[in-house]
Formats: sequence, C-alpha cells, structure tokens
Amino acid sequence: MAKHQEEPLPPGVPPVTFAPVAPRLRRPPFWIISLLIISVLASWIPLVLFARGRSAKSTEPRVALVQDMGTQVRYREQMSSEVFADGRADRPRIPGTVARGQANLDDNYYRGFTGEPVQAGSPHASGQPVKFVEGFPAAVTVDNKLLARGQERFNIYCSPCHGLDGYGNGMVHVRAQELKQGSWVQPASLHSDGVRARPEGHLFNTISIGIRTMPGYGGQIPVADRWAIVAYIRALQVSQGPQPAPPPLAAPHASAE
Repeated sequence: MAKHQEEPLPPGVPPVTFAPVAPRLRRPPFWIISLLIISVLASWIPLVLFARGRSAKSTEPRVALVQDMGTQVRYREQMSSEVFADGRADRPRIPGTVARGQANLDDNYYRGFTGEPVQAGSPHASGQPVKFVEGFPAAVTVDNKLLARGQERFNIYCSPCHGLDGYGNGMVHVRAQELKQGSWVQPASLHSDGVRARPEGHLFNTISIGIRTMPGYGGQIPVADRWAIVAYIRALQVSQGPQPAPPPLAAPHASAE
C-alpha cells in the first residue's frame, strides 16, 4: 500500500494547532491583596464594639440614635423649680390618693392595730380606741421559714442595738458606753416583763414607727419582714424565758409477790 504523502503547509502556519483556551486574569498586585485583607478585618471592628457595649457597664448613658424621649431635661432629687410656688421640684403626696395595689385595707396586717389614735385638737379623730392585734393576722403563717426570715432581718436591723440575744447589749450600746456619752439611753431588753406583755401588734407598730428614742424602720423593712421579726422576737423570748417544770414522774407500782 502506498504511503499517503502530506502536502507541505503554507508558510507561517504552525505544525500543530491547539484547542482554544479561555483567557485568564493576571494575579493582582500584593498591595491590592493586602488592602482587601485589611478592609475585611476592619469591618469586624464595629461588631466587636457593639458586643462589648452590650456587656460592659458604664456610668455614662448609652448612645441612642433615636432618642424617643429617652434623654431629656429632668429634675433630680432635692432640686429647686420655678414652676411651683414653694420652689421645690419634689412634690409631696396628694392627700387622698392611693397608689395602684397599695390600698392596704387590712389594718391588722399593715398597721398592727385597729381604730384611730385620738389626737388633741384634731377635728378628724374618730374617737375609736386603738386595739393592738393579739397574735398574728390571718395573712401571716408562722412556720420555720418565717422564723428563719425573722432571725435574718433581726440580726441585720435590730441586733446592733438590742443585741443578738435581745437583752439590749448590742454593739451600738457597747460603743456608746466606751464613749461615755451622758445622753445615751440603753436599748430596752426584749425579755423584760413590759415587752413580753405587749401584744404582737404593738411590737409590729413599734418596728414601723418607732417608740421613744428608737426610730421607725417602716421605710426600710417591708410589712412581711416586720411580722417575721415579731415572730422571731416571740421565739427569742420563749428561748430565754423560764422553762416549764417537767411533769412529775408516776409512782412505781408495787409488784405483787
């Protein structure tokens, strides 16, 4: 078989023809790559600042793009004001108004007594005698939980003057004795006959508004905690009081022989 003889190629034509190849972009310069990396990292900075601002604490107010009356001129405590005739920004309570949920209609629970104290020269005195609550109101359940709460509150508010044992030898009295101040009056002992004879409502009222040189703690101690303290005082009095005599032992029976 005769070999096929290829015809010579025209001048300028390569001996081999490759398939067409898509054009490729050249590698960008190094400074462009660096600028892109820096831009991506810089875009994370606001996110980090936002996360830190949500968790960090500061005395300065937060930045609010939309105010919505969040930041406005207002009066602070004990400031003066030209709006009112008395020149005070703090306004007293309006007589006869009751805050929502604070009607406090149960006198036995919220005041410790019923009736109105008669004040000399007061035209609004009803003349009803004051009767302190004997025992505890129906809203108070005396149990171990209440006594534990009362002991905790007693140790915080009462023991500095009355002492942990209630005999009036608290650290305030000890310090006053060291200073030798003549005007100091020793706190009353909670185990005296006079205090023991007071009804529970009287003790509650004493904690609320005070008595003689003792200030009231109604603004610091909630109503429920005041009754808890009264319950603990009764338990403290029982623990320090005379113990009942044991019952007599039964005479042994004579054994029959």
